[in-house]
Amino acid sequence: MSDQSADGATPYVYLLLTMMLFGTAFTSSKVVVAELPHQVAAALRFGGAAVALILFLLIRSRGSWTFVRREVVVAGGAGLVGVFAYNLFFFWAIAHAPAIDGSLIVPVLSPVLTTVAMLVAGRDKATSRRIAGLTIGVVGAAVFFLGIGGGGEVSGARLAGDFVYLGAAACWAAYSIMSKKILAGMDPLRATTYATTAGALALAITAIPSVQSTHWDAVSSTTWANVSFLAIGPTAIAYLFYFRGLRAVSPVTATITMFTVPVFGSISSIVFLHESFTPLQLTGAVITTAGALLAVVVAPTRRGKAGPRGRTPILSTR
Repeated sequence: MSDQSADGATPYVYLLLTMMLFGTAFTSSKVVVAELPHQVAAALRFGGAAVALILFLLIRSRGSWTFVRREVVVAGGAGLVGVFAYNLFFFWAIAHAPAIDGSLIVPVLSPVLTTVAMLVAGRDKATSRRIAGLTIGVVGAAVFFLGIGGGGEVSGARLAGDFVYLGAAACWAAYSIMSKKILAGMDPLRATTYATTAGALALAITAIPSVQSTHWDAVSSTTWANVSFLAIGPTAIAYLFYFRGLRAVSPVTATITMFTVPVFGSISSIVFLHESFTPLQLTGAVITTAGALLAVVVAPTRRGKAGPRGRTPILSTR
């Protein structure tokens, strides 16, 4: 699909597909860290994604791929935040806390932190509809969290893991804000490739001490299948789709769509990890999704401010 068509509802289609893939990433990552150190798991995921993106870029450019130093530097810098730092926190946390916790904490706090940062910097407006949607999303997430574990005892390791998830949320918020500026003059595929490759190289360096202690012969085919899926789906494809969506909307709007991740993450956890899904969690998921939609969808403009061909815009692309 051409970038030129990235108007109307198209950016939101990209973002929704991204969130679906992100939701499944928590489940697959939980399977992988059960047999691999979290540093190695992160390096394999993004190393594979970097290779896939480079091949895709070479195929699309038909061998005429030209490096632009500025693009490599700025996109690579963003990759150190959104790929390297984010996944360092992400895989560290998921090794200690349930996947379902991460699928709630990261997508809920990311838009909150993004909104705060954008408002403080004066780069976004605190409209009543957006604030209401954000508030409803947080309330829904709180209800969702109350249903986790059925009220059972929460271990210290789980609490520590949940705290580390906060670092991942902060990194994603920063990455979204940085990437919006980068995408102003760069093709999404090149930006995604440079960012992913830079982050993958940094992750590979941190994984070196754990490589020798990894019991490679004990890694099951199921784990390798999940590593492959993580590299292609929730990473190469998802990050590219996120950049395509982010190119047409604000960082706040893009991260607010992450309120839908708990829904997809929970469904994935139920199907593949056999984790429970209580009626209270279902209620929270519905409330969270409603908040995301309210925050993204804006009221029709007044007469005289109609969009192209006299149509009033329905979806915000700010």
